[in-house]
Amino acid sequence: MKKKKTSNTSKSSSNNSGSAISSLAGKIKSGNVKIAVYGLGHVGSPIASVWLRFGAHVIGVDKSPSVLESARKGKTHVPEPGVNEAFAKGLKQKRFFVYDDPVKASQDSQVKMICVPVLTVGQSLSADLGAVKQVASSVGKGLKKGDLVVLNPSVPPGTSEDVVIPILEKENSGGLKAERDFFMVYSPERIYEGRAIEDIEERYPAIVSGAGPKSVEAGSKLFSLVFKRGVITMTNMRTAEAEKLLEGVYRDVNIALANEMARFCEKVGVDFWEAREGANSQPFCHIHKPGVGVGGACIPVYPQFILHTADIAKAECNITRLGRNVNDSMPAYCVSQALGLLDGIAPAQCKVAVLGLAFRGGVSDTRLSPTYRVIDELKNASVAEIRVHDPMVKSDPALAADIKLTQDLRAALKGADLVLLATDHKEYQKLSKRDTGDAAVYDGRGMLDGTKFAGRFASIGRKKEVAS
Repeated sequence: MKKKKTSNTSKSSSNNSGSAISSLAGKIKSGNVKIAVYGLGHVGSPIASVWLRFGAHVIGVDKSPSVLESARKGKTHVPEPGVNEAFAKGLKQKRFFVYDDPVKASQDSQVKMICVPVLTVGQSLSADLGAVKQVASSVGKGLKKGDLVVLNPSVPPGTSEDVVIPILEKENSGGLKAERDFFMVYSPERIYEGRAIEDIEERYPAIVSGAGPKSVEAGSKLFSLVFKRGVITMTNMRTAEAEKLLEGVYRDVNIALANEMARFCEKVGVDFWEAREGANSQPFCHIHKPGVGVGGACIPVYPQFILHTADIAKAECNITRLGRNVNDSMPAYCVSQALGLLDGIAPAQCKVAVLGLAFRGGVSDTRLSPTYRVIDELKNASVAEIRVHDPMVKSDPALAADIKLTQDLRAALKGADLVLLATDHKEYQKLSKRDTGDAAVYDGRGMLDGTKFAGRFASIGRKKEVAS
């Protein structure tokens, strides 16, 4: 009898849950529940787009006037597939509203998603939570009973509980408390630039944690509407915050291992890439790709959050720290290898074409790109001229005035003495001696066919080929 009762209770609970989710979907599509997305950058734009595609009424908020101006025209400054279309359709259907007043956005919404970036700051490389605190303060000022606040960026463990919730509770005028009066959820973004909308809707389950069981339930119902892979709930927000960092640390450490093995293979005369392919045919082996460095706002940042938190907690994270050191050393190593290809040309007379400014192929994002360090190393070597080519980056105020950035590959290569491939854009895959002329070529991503270059060619993880 007990089994039957439990089964019936479970079925009833499931039906109630389904009904509640259906009711929530209706409220969102009707506009009775509006979603405010704070930060329309690499994370916020696709998140806002996913909800617009669902049929929600979305308020977009950003501190940048140019970002807001673009959004009002149905465009994003982030070239992410599907975002422009979602923005334009939302505007046309009067479901997308662009605000420059973050407090008013909080007042006018029932769900607030904080999607601002969190990078490192200072010599300690601790998390820069300035933007999160600022947005939390604005959200708090407009907070109402029953509202749901979601923190999306990757942050050090404890941020939601120790930083965001106290600000929300302090700033609201009604004495509202998390879990009792409003819901607080931490759900880390899980996207890969260039396919962000697809990642959210199709590829990954949502990670949902909250200030208590009510918040977890509210967050689960919300995210189950757009995440077709479902929802994974976690016991507390601190665990969910650590989960996201573990994803990045795993990749950083394994890239460091690949870089170390590539350098080892070069020394002992082994083709790393061939050895890697064979090793990865074993199902328990997942050796990553080596490269000129690790960039972006994710992989090189998350280990620093772990390390800074570990230092405070007096916990050892030696492998994480070593992995960071190995990856940080790669730009200098690759430049040294590249300059070693020069035959009778002093660096002071050398014109260098650096291919790729974005941190990864297929994107225009230059944040923490290893190319900046490559440029610094070339400057330290006093090369005569540095040109940078990137098919997706039109301009970059971070580059010094004496560095020429171009989208014309032929112009970048013309008359170069050394070509250094730093970013694995697909546009570089078919390069040959016909393109590079007499220049020495260093492939910092292992993507070029060395047989297409006669002499003075080297690739990370492969033996140098120098014309006799």
